[in-house]
Amino acid sequence: MENLIAKYNIPGPRYTSYPTVPFWNKEGIQKSVWIDSVKQSFKESNTEEGISLYIHLPFCESLCTFCGCNKRITKNHGVESPYITAVLKEWDLYLELFDEKPIISELHFGGGTPTFFRPESLDTLLTGILGKGIVPEKHSYSFEGHPNNTKREHLEVMAKHWFKRASYGVQDFDEKIQRSINRIQPYKNVAEVTEISRELGYNSTSFDLVYGLPFQTIKSIEDTIEQVKKLMPERIAFYSYAHVPWIKGNGQRGFDENDLPTPEVKREMYETGYRLLLEAGYKEVGMDHFALETDEMYQSYHAKTLHRNFMGYTASKTQLMVGLGVSSISDSWYAFAQNVKTVEEYYEELEKNEIPIFKGHLLTEEDLIIRKHILNIMCHFETDWKDKALQHQLVFEAEGRLEEMIQDDLLIIEDNSLTVTEKGKPFVRNICMAFDAKLLGVKPGTQLFSMTI
Repeated sequence: MENLIAKYNIPGPRYTSYPTVPFWNKEGIQKSVWIDSVKQSFKESNTEEGISLYIHLPFCESLCTFCGCNKRITKNHGVESPYITAVLKEWDLYLELFDEKPIISELHFGGGTPTFFRPESLDTLLTGILGKGIVPEKHSYSFEGHPNNTKREHLEVMAKHWFKRASYGVQDFDEKIQRSINRIQPYKNVAEVTEISRELGYNSTSFDLVYGLPFQTIKSIEDTIEQVKKLMPERIAFYSYAHVPWIKGNGQRGFDENDLPTPEVKREMYETGYRLLLEAGYKEVGMDHFALETDEMYQSYHAKTLHRNFMGYTASKTQLMVGLGVSSISDSWYAFAQNVKTVEEYYEELEKNEIPIFKGHLLTEEDLIIRKHILNIMCHFETDWKDKALQHQLVFEAEGRLEEMIQDDLLIIEDNSLTVTEKGKPFVRNICMAFDAKLLGVKPGTQLFSMTI
């Protein structure tokens, strides 16, 4: 395995989209084109599957030095009301494009720290969002909470609005590691919010664990998972720490690179965590994700309905995903669009009654074919091109590029189909890169992505 890690540990995308954001059209997308794609997608899919909403709540009271998300650090809670007013206005601008009430099948709050907002502020936001749509019987509503500031009142408000899943960033329970990433949260806080969530009827709790952090050891991974097992969250995301210090404002220069584990040790951390999670009864679901058999995520993976988008893995798919708030990315299936990245720009655009996108990408026929194959590999560890509609010159070229990985027993190709082996699952990002025409066609002068291992 060490030789394979040395061979394949290169910068690569995490493939929450294809094309990945750095390779969207430089010309961007005209707002009229984006709007037309939203209208088309809504007409085609709302009645049958509804839409997904992602709402970005960017404020945090302190900076976690491992985080690469778009955020605004402040202790001034006076920012809450203007921001919620702006998000509701953006929602109204999208509602004007729809010819019927949207069926809101999926809704996710990300950040930043959604629980930075007071419960009454979240209540106002959710009343405004859901009051203008339809909540179907089958829905998936979730939010990301900080164990230190998620209160019973937050959980009660979200439950009132049909939320049934809460995700908590745990990372690692070792205090030295927590101090190094400026994210100190005692086990008791995590246990308390988990217990309250369940008491209030949440049927799925998710923990984010991170390996490869500064000062982290195999022992700290083992200790953290032992503590996690006491709580048995229904889902676990076991992420590789993405060291991307070149991204402005992410705070990742707060520790020395010598404090990070080597790629070989980092991989051992994953293998250790992987083994312990399986022993605890979790099942592997896609890349870096685990779930109990009773959880919807595992059932979706087993039924091959698992999907991946800018929110990560989701248990269901909608054709249209609308992102609200600063930096949010929307996906109409035919096109992507990203909102402006600062709060000030966001308010300015909405003052002009403009949907606040600043860049995007209209997918070509080629993009759509390659996107399908990459989604299949990321979600199901397999794909095929037996159907002529899924064949393209780029797919056949990818076959040739994958020859060495076949020799390394990372995948099998036969009868116009590809299957990732157990040995190959740690290298699924590398396999997808063989299909990535945009990545292969451009040789950037600077590093754009984190390492694959």
